[in-house]
Amino acid sequence: MNRFELSRRACLGAMAALPLVPGLARAATVGRITRLDPALDAILDSAAPIEVLATGIQWAEGPVWVKAGGYLLFSDPPANTMYKWSAKGGKTIFMKPSGLAGPIPDGVREAGSNGMAMDAKGRLIMADSGTRAIAAVDLKTKKKTILADKYDGKRFNSCNDVALHGNGTIYFTDPPYGLTEGDKSPLKEQPWNGVYRLDPQGEVQLIDKDLTRPNGVGVSPDQQTLYVTVSDPKKPVLLAYPLDIEGGVSDTPKVLGDFSAEVAQKLPGLPDGMEVSRTGHIFTSGPGGIYILAADGKRLGLISTGKAAANCNFGDDGKSLFITSSDMLCRVRLKVSGW
Repeated sequence: MNRFELSRRACLGAMAALPLVPGLARAATVGRITRLDPALDAILDSAAPIEVLATGIQWAEGPVWVKAGGYLLFSDPPANTMYKWSAKGGKTIFMKPSGLAGPIPDGVREAGSNGMAMDAKGRLIMADSGTRAIAAVDLKTKKKTILADKYDGKRFNSCNDVALHGNGTIYFTDPPYGLTEGDKSPLKEQPWNGVYRLDPQGEVQLIDKDLTRPNGVGVSPDQQTLYVTVSDPKKPVLLAYPLDIEGGVSDTPKVLGDFSAEVAQKLPGLPDGMEVSRTGHIFTSGPGGIYILAADGKRLGLISTGKAAANCNFGDDGKSLFITSSDMLCRVRLKVSGW
């Protein structure tokens, strides 16, 4: 048995110990975990099962754990639905519509919410793909407040993902994925697909206008680095931007990860959403699943569900990694807390 194979005995034992998943007849598991470096052992057991918590989703995205309620929220952008998952209740609808309300105009492909995060005020911050805006949601009333929907007087394309800085800055990406015709859409007003910064005063600043398909965003625990993935199969990379004390980008980005070889292998998925742990490890989606990277970009492991992985988030006691993967919500237990 080589180092990339799971121990059949360990896997079967772990599966037998799994609790029943709400809504399913028995606990279900998928995929495998590949150990790429011994440093993975401190973070994750490569024999840990990948649990399937929910299915029947058009495209699962943007998971975020709500600590105050002990539940997970995640998006289904094409279905214009936000789901709630809890150990007791399983998958239920939390908001519908989650994004654009009213008739969906021709040319809008993903009308719902996409990436999400919880801010220090307890608000849900969302990339609202359909409304083409960054919004805040009061989880008690479900009232939505638009924080930004334009730059330089022009509407955003289809806001995709968000990440928060400790000073209140919101970083977000704006590719054209929510528009049916993409860059050729007559609804597209921005001449680029940008990475933006919404500062604590409510001003929108353009960080990068030269990326073809900016997608996932994350911030390092020391607040000194902004991570951005590019989901262009011609240049599938993870970028690292240095940040100044105010949360502004202070220099040009460097390539922290290049997934061209995996794209050439036709592994499912592209660089997409991510989560950064308190130890600085980056859990980023890419061709083949969720990659676990050291802060310097070294690959430690790969969590593969067998389908394209869109995003991930820590939850439960901080030692669960929730993964949105194609039409599924999955979970893997970690050895350490991500918080």
